Amino acid sequence: MSIARLAPAMLVFLVNAAAGQGPAYPVKPVRIVVPSSPGGGTDILARVLAQKMSESLGQQFVVENRPGAGQVIGIEAVAHSAPDGYTLLMAASAIVINEVLYAKPPYDTLREFAPVTLVASLPNILVVHPALPVKSVRELIALAKTRPGQLNYSSAGSGTSPHLSMELFRIMAGITLTHIPYKGTGPATVDLVAGQVQLSMPNVLTALPQIKGGKLRALGVTSSKRATGLPDVPAIAESLPGYEAIQWYGVLAPAGTTRDIVGKLQVEIARILALPDVKERLAADGADAVGNRPDEFAAYIRAELAKWGKVVKTGGIKLE
Repeated sequence: MSIARLAPAMLVFLVNAAAGQGPAYPVKPVRIVVPSSPGGGTDILARVLAQKMSESLGQQFVVENRPGAGQVIGIEAVAHSAPDGYTLLMAASAIVINEVLYAKPPYDTLREFAPVTLVASLPNILVVHPALPVKSVRELIALAKTRPGQLNYSSAGSGTSPHLSMELFRIMAGITLTHIPYKGTGPATVDLVAGQVQLSMPNVLTALPQIKGGKLRALGVTSSKRATGLPDVPAIAESLPGYEAIQWYGVLAPAGTTRDIVGKLQVEIARILALPDVKERLAADGADAVGNRPDEFAAYIRAELAKWGKVVKTGGIKLE
């Protein structure tokens, strides 16, 4: 390459270096790895961000789905990528749950990743079959105490968010429930609607149509406060102080990614999440936009690891 062709690039580098910003970023396409199949919440959020960031930052942000092994394949692929800002991970709360469920975790979230920002949070919702004679969280707890182990709850599988959310509820309420794991949200919901099980904690988006159709009764959301889209449904914490169990989504980069790049990504994602059309899109799915700082996201991940690690240990939960 000639000196004449090198000059412009070198000039950009020197200007940025003088300003304390390091090399310009991004100067080539950026991959956002989604460790699950297309169509889920993680994938949808990644594509919303990718489109907006491509428009504003002048480079293509491309979503790459890498499903498999309970999301471990995609997560490890990003952990082992170069820490240059050109491979990012759109993670869900499963990244933390997987780490505490495995006896020998395949990765260390805080050591192998640089948290960028918490993108959005989505509560689950405690629902019961209408035939169950309870209309509140307190009534459910009282009934369960008179019928220990006789109430069955469904989940999308052992170790999933609905499973651990219910286990946290069970432990804090001091009750005994029987877990019936299914292979996915669909069959778990079908059997709940049919009355084969009595209760469950799916995410709001999954349960809402059944609630509106009168096929399920909502008792409480798992967020610390009432959900924006469901103001008439109390938070479980109103009856069980301190309870909170949400599904969350966030962006992480490989450990070693510079603070400049992490900071630029966080500022841009936070800006996008504040756009009216993005906030409305998330609200329609029952989710709340966040966009917090990298240090706040790191502290949140540490808290989640501690909380779910305790639930797994207390509940004696193991992957099947």
